[in-house]
Amino acid sequence: QVQLVESGGGDVQAGGSLRLSCAASGIILSINTVGWYRQAPGKQRELVARILSGSGTFYADSVKGRFTISRDNAKNSVYLQMDSLKPEDTAVYYCATQNSYYRPNYWGQGTQVTVSS
Repeated sequence: QVQLVESGGGDVQAGGSLRLSCAASGIILSINTVGWYRQAPGKQRELVARILSGSGTFYADSVKGRFTISRDNAKNSVYLQMDSLKPEDTAVYYCATQNSYYRPNYWGQGTQVTVSS
């Protein structure tokens, strides 16, 4: 059974930093593409960042230069370092594995990030 568990969310002031973690069981993240998504109230879920099995990365324009996605294969985990946070980054953040068409297939339960001005 595949499980993805996010952690590291919380409340932070604008300009601050958080590091989200996505720990997996039942699936090997190092051979999968993994994405971080977020969903703000009243908005659609959006892709924030993606890391390929070969460690190539993609970032949404809204977070480029502020967020960094990485993985630790030994811990079967993927991380999202979020710096220079803005109130508009407030959302529930989810990690998800992606299939070969970059469609999400397994989701975590999400972790709340709230950035106050």
